Amino acid sequence: MREAAVRDSERLLERYDATLAVHPGLAGRLAPLRAAVAAHTAALALPAPSGSGGPSGSPGPAAPSAGPSGTPSGAPAAGRDAVPPKPEEALTDLADSERSLSEARNASLAGAPGELARMLASVAACGAVHVYLLTTNPGAPS
Repeated sequence: MREAAVRDSERLLERYDATLAVHPGLAGRLAPLRAAVAAHTAALALPAPSGSGGPSGSPGPAAPSAGPSGTPSGAPAAGRDAVPPKPEEALTDLADSERSLSEARNASLAGAPGELARMLASVAACGAVHVYLLTTNPGAPS
């Protein structure tokens, strides 16, 4: 379960990278969110603390799975071809990926061991915040 969570975070990180490659003008807005996803990926890849009910060794970096079939959102594999041409659409696409992954993580909580469940809940909550930040207009009057 932890390895799948790492792979999911790696795919989301790839989506951020692909979006930034196509829309470098979004770097100021996306850089903090991308950094958080990278931190989540690293945290999920750490070994479970002893006594947490999880494996005692680190799973190590997981290789990305082939194709979109393993992605919770069913989104296309990250790549420049998959990034919408308009910046607003690219932000919506990233928000959809964040939302799908957050929902999938929330759904998996019941079957996760304690420490992993707490981490997945935290990462899912952060993903929900990312959706909000990606779908609002920062600096606009309310």
